[in-house]
Amino acid sequence: MPAFAKDGRERYGLAPDTPARFECCLSESAQPDLPLPSRAARTYLDTLFFHPFADGNARAAMLALAFVLAREGAPLDEVQPLQTTRWADDAEGAADLALLLGILITAAKRRQSGGRRRRT
Repeated sequence: MPAFAKDGRERYGLAPDTPARFECCLSESAQPDLPLPSRAARTYLDTLFFHPFADGNARAAMLALAFVLAREGAPLDEVQPLQTTRWADDAEGAADLALLLGILITAAKRRQSGGRRRRT
């Protein structure tokens, strides 16, 4: 069954090798030679744009991001939806996401260690 995007205007066919290719992308999230924000951003974007699911890519992408961060002991304690329109091949946008994740990870660690208090 194909997956659809943009109110059905785009269609993504699922091939027999789709699960294997998706697993390969996700396995790269554990590469210790890459910075955590870069791995987390890549995992999020791969899940978001890979379209292995007929529905729910954005939710699955957020769960994948949360998993990568939690696995590395850096869960985000404050998360809000962030929406921006980017093309799938926007390398600058991907780098910006990695930078933002680095800032959020640092802020969460500071709050967890008793640094500056969270706003209420």
